[in-house]
Amino acid sequence: MSGLGTLPLLAATSAGATTYLADLVLIVGVAAVCATLFQRLGLPIVLGYLLAGFLVGPHMPASLAVHPDLAHSLSDLGIILLMFSLGLEFSLRRLLRTAPTGGLVAIIECSLVAWLGYFSGRLLGWGATESIFAGALCAISSTTIIAKTFADKGIGGRLGEIVFSVLVAEDVIAIVLLAVLTAISGGGTMSAAVLGQTTGRLLGFLTVMLAGGMLVVPRLVRLIARGKQPETLLMSCLGLALAFAFLAQKAGYSVAFGAFLAGALVSESGEAKRVEGLVRPIRHVFVGVFFVAIGMLIDPLAIRDHAAAVLLLSAVVVAGKVLGVSLGAFVAGNGVRLSIQSGMSLAQIGEFSFIIAGLGAAAGVLRGFLFPVAIAVSAVTTLLTPFLIRGSAGFAAYVDRRLPHAVQTFAALYGSWVQALGEARSRAEWTRVRRRAGFLILDVVIIAGLVIASSLARGRVADALTGRVHPTLARALVTLSAITLALPFFWSALLTARRLGRLLAEGAFPTSNSGVDLAEAPRRALRATLELAILFAAGAPLVALTQPFLPTTFPFAIVLVVGVALLGLPFWRSATNLEGHVRAGAQAILEALVAQSRSGLPAASKLDDLRTLLPGIGEPRALPVSNDAPCIGRSLKELNLRGLTGATVLAIERGAGEAVFPSADEVLRENDVLVLTGTHEAVAAACELLCQTVKTPLPASDGDLLG
Repeated sequence: MSGLGTLPLLAATSAGATTYLADLVLIVGVAAVCATLFQRLGLPIVLGYLLAGFLVGPHMPASLAVHPDLAHSLSDLGIILLMFSLGLEFSLRRLLRTAPTGGLVAIIECSLVAWLGYFSGRLLGWGATESIFAGALCAISSTTIIAKTFADKGIGGRLGEIVFSVLVAEDVIAIVLLAVLTAISGGGTMSAAVLGQTTGRLLGFLTVMLAGGMLVVPRLVRLIARGKQPETLLMSCLGLALAFAFLAQKAGYSVAFGAFLAGALVSESGEAKRVEGLVRPIRHVFVGVFFVAIGMLIDPLAIRDHAAAVLLLSAVVVAGKVLGVSLGAFVAGNGVRLSIQSGMSLAQIGEFSFIIAGLGAAAGVLRGFLFPVAIAVSAVTTLLTPFLIRGSAGFAAYVDRRLPHAVQTFAALYGSWVQALGEARSRAEWTRVRRRAGFLILDVVIIAGLVIASSLARGRVADALTGRVHPTLARALVTLSAITLALPFFWSALLTARRLGRLLAEGAFPTSNSGVDLAEAPRRALRATLELAILFAAGAPLVALTQPFLPTTFPFAIVLVVGVALLGLPFWRSATNLEGHVRAGAQAILEALVAQSRSGLPAASKLDDLRTLLPGIGEPRALPVSNDAPCIGRSLKELNLRGLTGATVLAIERGAGEAVFPSADEVLRENDVLVLTGTHEAVAAACELLCQTVKTPLPASDGDLLG
């Protein structure tokens, strides 16, 4: 009887398994068809997965209606494997290597976009928590989409280095955001005590997980790897990823956070590449299912009802990331062309945005419409990504042509100054720079702490003083006290930013002890630029961090804009003075070339001496133009050297002692000797372009540095 009694249970179990199997066949089949179709059309495959999820989701009129629990369970595995793979690529050594460029760019860009996203949410009438989540989900670009797009288009080189260094820094910022947003979505009233408790709890969790993990995980992975059994290593690492995800979930954090920590710890074993190769095929499958599950949540009615939010946040993502990344990358010394191309490559959101939106939806702190809005914004920006990347070179050339002539001069030489800054400073000088930077960070943290504490304590103080003073007066007293306490630190931050800019500028161009300081113009321009960059890099995170705690939307943003504008005036004056310095340098080079030509000496024999005597003119190099070079007969405007390579033609020696101070319409002739300047990489790229054997159509430019 007992055996017969189990038959209905077995039949029911079999029926349930059959249903889930049918759903799995449907999910994978439709995803494969849509992914193949989008690949054929040259569109991101992620969009194909989203479409597949929509087709099998509950919002289609004739829905195929797969069971959502299965898709969601599989998508959780996709999140874990995706974050574990990102952790495998994370290491302290890599972070330190990419921090000078990627960290600076990511801080500026994420702060700017997060603030714009928060402001957009408030403008749309959303609550403070919803606006915070909106800013956070707009801030992080999609590593998956960019990696796939770059691989398909064969993009690498310096552009790839810049973009992926920013992505590494963004991944770190995203993990911090996940932890902070988990605390925000945990419910309860936010007070200074709760905020301190939440921060301490997060730090304690990280300390225990990282300290304990470093003692066990790398040694364990190395021990298992010695067995030379790939399946054993794979199962062990997947077990670690799931275990850390489970522990993070039990501690009140997301599974993504725990999986990332597991990957970072495994990477310290030295077996990261081997493990990543084993995990990659499985990750592709489950990440695809993750995007399908996201597509199942697309609600056309919600998107229609909130079309304005979709368009506004899409504009915030594209405009904010292009502007933020371009500014940050240029400040890091990458030139106009590469900076704009980097910004246009990163102008989308993806997997992290879904995780952030899902975190808020699961905690019940977001209304139902925000998740479909986030998906729609991701779809719009992902669809735009290939077109933005494809048009980035032309757009960069357009921007370069429209810059004022003094700014063009400055932009052409700034990269070489940053290069000189990195090469000239001693270890002791860098220690001074790091110490001052530490003081600046401390000032910013104290200001943020005072603003947040006063905001959280305002209501409590008003309640405590009830009956003694008016509540409005009590709140005003708290605000006034916070401002009074913050002013010294604000003034200290401004002074530190200026001293840091001066210290860095003098490191690149030391002050001369002689009567004539020939480095004054480039030093002044570099100092003004660095002061602007430091102020913005410190002020943007401060604005983004404190804005949700302020009673109005604008105050700190206005202070930041006014400060940047005030420092922009000396920048403009220094850029104008720099143009005269460069023209004087070009004239000296012309005279030297003529004198050498008349004496029969090689044209490039004294360029090193001129570089020493005229600091700030880059890395001048003489390039003889051969008789069969394809650049002969083409003007500098047509060649567009600065737009394509970042290098500039300072002067031309044209046979028999004739020297030319070139304009944009100057046509190159046989036996010309071009004097190029810029960074090492820019000059090398220009030489390669000028000496190529095949004539290729080049985008037009309005002129060169001296045009």
